[in-house]
Amino acid sequence: MIDQIQKNNVNVNLLWTGGWDSTFQLLQLLLIYKVSVTPFYLIDKTRRSTLKEIESMSKIKNQLISEYPYVKKLIKATRYHSVDDISPNKTITDSFQSLLKKAKIGIQHEWLARFCFEHGIENMQLSVEAAIILKPTQFFGNHIKPFLITKKIGNQEVYLLDSKLKNCDEYNVFKYFIFPVIYLTKVQMNEIVNKKGWMKIMEMTWFCHNPIHNDKPCGICRPCIVLQEESFGWRIPARRRFISTYKRKIFWPFKSMVKSNLVKMGLFSNKMQV
Repeated sequence: MIDQIQKNNVNVNLLWTGGWDSTFQLLQLLLIYKVSVTPFYLIDKTRRSTLKEIESMSKIKNQLISEYPYVKKLIKATRYHSVDDISPNKTITDSFQSLLKKAKIGIQHEWLARFCFEHGIENMQLSVEAAIILKPTQFFGNHIKPFLITKKIGNQEVYLLDSKLKNCDEYNVFKYFIFPVIYLTKVQMNEIVNKKGWMKIMEMTWFCHNPIHNDKPCGICRPCIVLQEESFGWRIPARRRFISTYKRKIFWPFKSMVKSNLVKMGLFSNKMQV
């Protein structure tokens, strides 16, 4: 084992949030490819789940070292940085704003790109998975796939922006990133997890943006809803799943219908709340 580790003289920069996708990639890097990993976590003060994510990462790391002691030599100390400390970058921001007209892209990709530029990082691994439920136009991964080329890092095949596309908006924003799992769905990851015996660790991952009492998934934030629609609802307590189903299938459609009727009657404007 030690000989194999010494031969893999590769260090991977990985954005790790303690979530399913990035933890899955962490396990692949450490347990399959046996390369050293430097995890990065960017603290967003608007994210209510920050403490829960950091707690989950600590538990996962301890469990990993307990089950696979050699991992202690591979996993580096997590580098924490604040989103508020990232310097502005007009080129990246302007290109990001242009991309928003073409596809739905999370704001985190804009400040992640600025972070990588500021710190001279050109190979940050982002664990963006293949979407199951989203329409092609709703998933930015589908938008950038035509711009990707394959590359070998150690024994792993990954995907990154083609340098021939320099100066386009896609390249300006995403040239800092590597996408190792962009062609894998959560279901496919789950199959690999079960085959490898990683489920105990993966169950420690966190996903909810608005945890109830800082402990339980809310069931109604976007990640919770996506999880349920992708057949991972078992990760959410039954009571929260019931509340989620009620709100999504009964309350929200009813609220939308009432609002529409009030608008038609002239009794509601977009500045009012129902």
